[in-house]
Amino acid sequence: ATAVNMTGLEIVQNVIREIRRFVDQVYLPDTLAIAGFYKDWFRKGEGVGNFLTYGEFPSMGINDLDGLMIPRGILLNRDLSTVHPLELRAPDQIQEFVAHSWYSYTVGKDQGLHPFAGQTHLDYTGPQPPYAHLDSAASYSWIKSPRWKGKAMEVGPLARMLVLYASGNQEARTLVDSSLRKLDLPVQALFSTMGRTAARTLESKIIGDAMQGWYDQLMANIRAGKLETFNPALWEPSSWPAEARGVGFTEAPRGALAHWVVIKDGLIDNYQAVVPSTWNAGPRDAAGQDGPYEAALKGTKLPDPAQPLEILRTIHSFDPCIACAVHLVDPTGEELLQVKIC
Repeated sequence: ATAVNMTGLEIVQNVIREIRRFVDQVYLPDTLAIAGFYKDWFRKGEGVGNFLTYGEFPSMGINDLDGLMIPRGILLNRDLSTVHPLELRAPDQIQEFVAHSWYSYTVGKDQGLHPFAGQTHLDYTGPQPPYAHLDSAASYSWIKSPRWKGKAMEVGPLARMLVLYASGNQEARTLVDSSLRKLDLPVQALFSTMGRTAARTLESKIIGDAMQGWYDQLMANIRAGKLETFNPALWEPSSWPAEARGVGFTEAPRGALAHWVVIKDGLIDNYQAVVPSTWNAGPRDAAGQDGPYEAALKGTKLPDPAQPLEILRTIHSFDPCIACAVHLVDPTGEELLQVKIC
């Protein structure tokens, strides 16, 4: 089904049609219908109010940031009038903190490090299991705390839709405004648990529609004999520098994902990945700022503490993947887990 021949390409076309049909006829109308019964959740789970996206879907190559369909940018304090620029290599922009994480830095736990200079030294200071509570005044998480210029940032579908909207993307503005009109809600309602869920639906509509254009471009290139998929010169080892540093970025479904690498003497000297759930699930930093999960849960009322559904609704709206965010290290190299699927 993945072969680049007429049979495989026709399968891809049919999948795109089915995706768009499902979004238009089921996903989008169902989201709006159900959201109408839970409008109070447009006032809950707001979070930090800052949003970050690396940008995605380049039209003229990954280095042409102006050609990204979803633009790169930062929104601060729920202000949709200004999209701030983001630089992945700047040492004073993206940094990870470990003040409340079970890691240590040689420069001290209160200082942030850019991923090029990142460190991952295990330093577990928590209680021995079993235990009932963690001391949140000390370290309490295996996740680091990423920050942009010292500020906690939310990533994910809501961040992408808000940056699209704030950047003036006409399709995003029309889709968001029409959806909010149907629900009789202001744009500020998006900063919420239900807003995150709705944003996931809305971006599915935008991306699904764009897929047809990408497919048409692919077919036009094939017909024109433009079949190159990579630059073979860059895959020649003799052309590689002995020392280099680089960063690769994407917008995963859960949000901004980037990997930073430092190469010395032809070998990997440092490699740090900051994944979406690290941004969203990270603990407080050295300045006492909550991470997005923590901020979104503040003030949550539990009618039945034995069944904390309200907590689950807000956390689920982020689509968490904690296994992606933690660092799993076995110093002895022994197998930790084996999973058999029958």
